[in-house]
Amino acid sequence: MSDSVTVVDLEPDPEERFQLLRRELGVQSFGINLITLQPRQRGRVHTHQRQEEVYLVLEGELTLLLEGETRRLRANQIVRVGSQVRRQLVNTGATPAVVLALGGAGQHEGRDGLAWESWDEGGPGRPPQEVPLPEDLPSS
Repeated sequence: MSDSVTVVDLEPDPEERFQLLRRELGVQSFGINLITLQPRQRGRVHTHQRQEEVYLVLEGELTLLLEGETRRLRANQIVRVGSQVRRQLVNTGATPAVVLALGGAGQHEGRDGLAWESWDEGGPGRPPQEVPLPEDLPSS
């Protein structure tokens, strides 16, 4: 199982703008990076041919310039940007902006999961929506 599970620490580095999480995790089907922008830093104006992107602000504030429109996102806000939309990530704030960027192309597979009611249950599994959620852990 060790080849199927990889754990990486998110390490915002003031000297590095990108932590290449896709490479570090060995992800094959979508892009994922940690972007750290120091105050006054900005990324390139860019677009993608096929890949849509999602940006999740983890710390600070991100100013997202989109084809002449400005969006300000604070920590715990998330945005999706379509592939053909020109965009630029900018930190106009006074503290570092730390952003998780995810990108992908193609159709979502959706509903391909299998679930079991317990670790003891055998068999091929069932669609998750057919398996009841387990009871919560007891409070301590």
